[in-house]
Amino acid sequence: MDLRTRYLGFELANPLLCGAGPLTDDLDTVRRLEDAGAAALVLRSLFEEQIESAAGAPRPAPLEPGEASPPAFDEYALGPDEYLEYLRRVKSAVSIPVVASLNGTSLGGWLSWARKIEQAGADALELNVYRVVTDIEVSAREVEDETVDLVAAVCDAVLLPVAVKLSPYYTAIAHLACRLERAGAAALVLFNRFYESDVDLERLEVRPSLRLSESEELLLRLRWLAILRGRLRGSLAATGGVHTAEDAIKAIACGADAVQLVSELLVRGAGRLAELRAEVADWLERHDVAALTDLVGCLSLERCADPEAYERAQYLRVMLAWEAGSRRDTRAGR
Repeated sequence: MDLRTRYLGFELANPLLCGAGPLTDDLDTVRRLEDAGAAALVLRSLFEEQIESAAGAPRPAPLEPGEASPPAFDEYALGPDEYLEYLRRVKSAVSIPVVASLNGTSLGGWLSWARKIEQAGADALELNVYRVVTDIEVSAREVEDETVDLVAAVCDAVLLPVAVKLSPYYTAIAHLACRLERAGAAALVLFNRFYESDVDLERLEVRPSLRLSESEELLLRLRWLAILRGRLRGSLAATGGVHTAEDAIKAIACGADAVQLVSELLVRGAGRLAELRAEVADWLERHDVAALTDLVGCLSLERCADPEAYERAQYLRVMLAWEAGSRRDTRAGR
């Protein structure tokens, strides 16, 4: 069964990638991920705060009483220089593409560090655009313009293919996606997961909350993969909510060239990749699909037999179907 796909210009043996996270922090685990079938690796992000701290920039103060301060530089897994050295070691340890990741919101030291990452041997660069805008004077257009300018500057600074990892909280994702591609992005990764804050009622403190993803989160990704497929020349990847072979196949059918896994691998280990690869191949064989590329985008907005399934009209259908089912249950005494 031919599971090959193309992502960021690379021909990959299969569509299963290990996304940015703690699994890629250890060389032994990195080798196990490759042995289990990871087609590429995305290293944990190098954060803008790390770069600024290493450069001697002051750390921002808490915004509100009880709000936690940003972590100190020495609390991160790897400092900027250590990140580059570790990238070199990973490149020496595996033969699959290694994608470095930068996480931030502004140009800052990104351009020089993007060049350093390229010099350290990364095969590609993922820009993890993670921004929570709290300033009421900042408009949606300003946020998007800054993101596009950042991507354009980084793409001009390096020869590496650049992927942009977006959140779903933009007002016009399709329009922004086209602007990012024109700015030089070779791929879009949908979507970043914002780690939400919880509240400790006993101490009246805000505390960080880390929750692993679930398959239900994939639904939002499926819609936008389907909407964007065929409208962009570059690659699309899904991240967040891919836990089973069925999840991966859904994402691919809607338009993903590749899927990134993190939570599933954290829970079940690197060996889970081998299981998923076999299950995807088995599904394709049972459904007489000769090659994975034949499946990519078959349910996209462009090719779907019912394009309204991704649009507003579907909302009314869902509501009417739910109400009809509820009435049937009531009459049946359920």
